[in-house]
Amino acid sequence: MGKLDGRVALVTGGARGQGRSHALAMAAEGAAVMVCDIAADLGVVPYPLASRSDLEETVRLIEAQGQRALGLVADMRDTDQVQGVVERVISEFGRLDILVANQGIVNVTTIEKMTDVEWETVLDTNLGGIFKVIRAVLPHMKRAGYGRIVATSSMGARKAHQNMAHYIASKWGVIGLVKACSLEVANDGITVNAICPAAVGTDLFFNQAMYDLFCPDIERPTKQDFENRLKVLNYGLNGRPYIDAEHVSRALMYLVTDDDGVISGQVMDVALGGSATGIH
Repeated sequence: MGKLDGRVALVTGGARGQGRSHALAMAAEGAAVMVCDIAADLGVVPYPLASRSDLEETVRLIEAQGQRALGLVADMRDTDQVQGVVERVISEFGRLDILVANQGIVNVTTIEKMTDVEWETVLDTNLGGIFKVIRAVLPHMKRAGYGRIVATSSMGARKAHQNMAHYIASKWGVIGLVKACSLEVANDGITVNAICPAAVGTDLFFNQAMYDLFCPDIERPTKQDFENRLKVLNYGLNGRPYIDAEHVSRALMYLVTDDDGVISGQVMDVALGGSATGIH
């Protein structure tokens, strides 16, 4: 018997990284899972985004655990596509119990040099898209009298970092959105929470733009240069400068298996000790 037997989950940004990890963690506890992803590159993002083959592999891995799965290509910035994803979940599975609003991108630039397109693309993906998918699932969860919604924020929303103000603004916004939504659905059997991971060892963190940002004194720094710099800067905890996606999934599972619905409007840090410093 799994803790999520009979439940149906939707994971956005589910083709790889944290999204894939979350999907597999819920499938291991008995949930059927639909994963969606834009599965295409965006011009302002300085690293390759997930592909259709990544999305297909996530579906394969879910099914390998004996659970029903479906993968859809969709852009969470587009209201019609978002509505189509949610309607497809209901038509295929008959219900929607869990939403993991997880899509996110980063772009490195200063406020002074940031273009309108860079600002809008990051905000529309990381915050606007999360708003749109939450809005789309709420009527279904209200009718069922049950729902578990978890949105991916960031430890960047607990303080700030330079050279990525649009990313930071979007992640602070996710926390405000989650807290406001939790109050609106407080008596509908729906919980709404956010997770704030520290740096996670995915493509969003390990890419050339990040290497250049952290190692400006090195010409064309490598991943090893980047990891060495993190150690010099004393990032992390117990010799670990970043976390794995599976560490974030442990926090997610705590929130989506809250059977009594007593945890809502909360922000859970998965922070390598980072919660002990900064602004809260």
